[in-house]
Amino acid sequence: MPGPTQLFFPLIRNCELSRIYGTACYCHHKHLCCSSPYLPQSRLRYTSHPAYATFCRPKDNWWQYTQGRRYASTPQKFYLTPPQVNSILKANEYSFKVPEFDGKNVSSVLGFDSNQLPANAPIEDRRSAATCLQTRGMLLGVFDGHAGCACSQAVSERLFYYIAVSLLPHETLLEIENAVESGRALLPILQWHKHPNDYFSKEASKLYFNSLRTYWQELIDLNTGESTDIDVKEALINAFKRLDNDISLEAQVGDPNSFLNYLVLRVAFSGATACVAHVDGVDLHVANTGDSRAMLGVQEEDGSWSAVTLSNDHNAQNERELERLKLEHPKNEAKSVVKQDRLLGLLMPFRAFGDVKFKWSIDLQKRVIESGPDQLNDNEYTKFIPPNYYTPPYLTAEPEVTYHRLRPQDKFLVLATDGLWETMHRQDVVRIVGEYLTGMHHQQPIAVGGYKVTLGQMHGLLTERRAKMSSVFEDQNAATHLIRHAVGNNEFGAVDHERLSKMLSLPEELARMYRDDITIIVVQFNSHVVGAYQNQE
Repeated sequence: MPGPTQLFFPLIRNCELSRIYGTACYCHHKHLCCSSPYLPQSRLRYTSHPAYATFCRPKDNWWQYTQGRRYASTPQKFYLTPPQVNSILKANEYSFKVPEFDGKNVSSVLGFDSNQLPANAPIEDRRSAATCLQTRGMLLGVFDGHAGCACSQAVSERLFYYIAVSLLPHETLLEIENAVESGRALLPILQWHKHPNDYFSKEASKLYFNSLRTYWQELIDLNTGESTDIDVKEALINAFKRLDNDISLEAQVGDPNSFLNYLVLRVAFSGATACVAHVDGVDLHVANTGDSRAMLGVQEEDGSWSAVTLSNDHNAQNERELERLKLEHPKNEAKSVVKQDRLLGLLMPFRAFGDVKFKWSIDLQKRVIESGPDQLNDNEYTKFIPPNYYTPPYLTAEPEVTYHRLRPQDKFLVLATDGLWETMHRQDVVRIVGEYLTGMHHQQPIAVGGYKVTLGQMHGLLTERRAKMSSVFEDQNAATHLIRHAVGNNEFGAVDHERLSKMLSLPEELARMYRDDITIIVVQFNSHVVGAYQNQE
């Protein structure tokens, strides 16, 4: 939950809830529409059959409470104090500074900042960052879960190991396998950079390790050791696809341990998108599955900032994705494979991990559910068969990989789940981060977006602009600074403390109507090192 529920109670006593509820369908997300009696479709990654839909209103007792009681007392505004706001915003922030020398090479990454702000309870987003110890490079990724957090949690723990193994040379794979065979200590593959909240599932560690070992054994068998060149793009694609295959296989096989059996089924029946960056010197690869995004911040010669998109959204707004889906299924399904901008009318992203409801045959789904634990069999979501389900699989976890060769003017990379991009334009994201990192604000004409502004309001905007130079140092984390703007920006593009306070104090019943979970990683590049790489070639 974004803020303490008890902090919202004064709003109820002063009849403020009805005002907030009344404007819930007119928030800053253009595509948010409550014309139907159900929760806005754009706020749900997965929408079940209408029979299971969640109504677009608070719980009955909240509604009856606010409608049944009216107080004549003078309304009093209640807001979180700045320290309370900062406490909420900074609860999940994490920063890491890369050592100047790591023993093998000078890194092109100075460091990174990351943060998360939940809208769901519990949050369904995850994040990961790690340094590859047996190869060069750093891995960073954001993972957006739906239908629960089980799949995003598993992918955040496991995917980097699959990528790291895919990048290892044949000799190193043999050395690791021999160490396991003889019971010796294994070579460390990754150095994780995690917030204390970014936990690992210890109960499943043995299962996950056995699946990973099977993968590297197959890589050993397939590779005779003759070729030493490893294609990073191919390694990323293979890692994504293999992990998704293992998630599916583990759920089909099951586990004698009832807890693990339920866990692997929850992982498989929920889903997650992933956007991962691999940085090695001037070589930047981005592997994306779903609708999270990677955005490069470029500083032009005049000091201004421009955004370069390094990923494509895999959803109905991507014409190439629509065409791909239609080509993979018979022509008589052309009108049903995507309905109302959703896969089979249900799922927003067209690529994702897990989500076996869109991958397994109907017979396999029924067999696994019937033989599974009672908790799974009682779940309406797992028993529901998508409409027009004729030629599965309809969903893939195969990523689209983009390569970019870093230049000195490439200053930072923003990886973020769609909760950010639904709220802010990419150019605003890059400008806000760029100005934060450099401490410079280019004074452009104030844009009021067609609003009629009084002289007093204009004076306030100018006063706020002058205060920006000092307020930018309020945050010690670039991702936190970006979240502050994403949640608190007003119609003039400035952070409004009252709006920010109100948004952070919404109870979970309402928070999800305004926004999604937000997860951000801001990677800062070392321009001097990048320039030196170029000069060597």
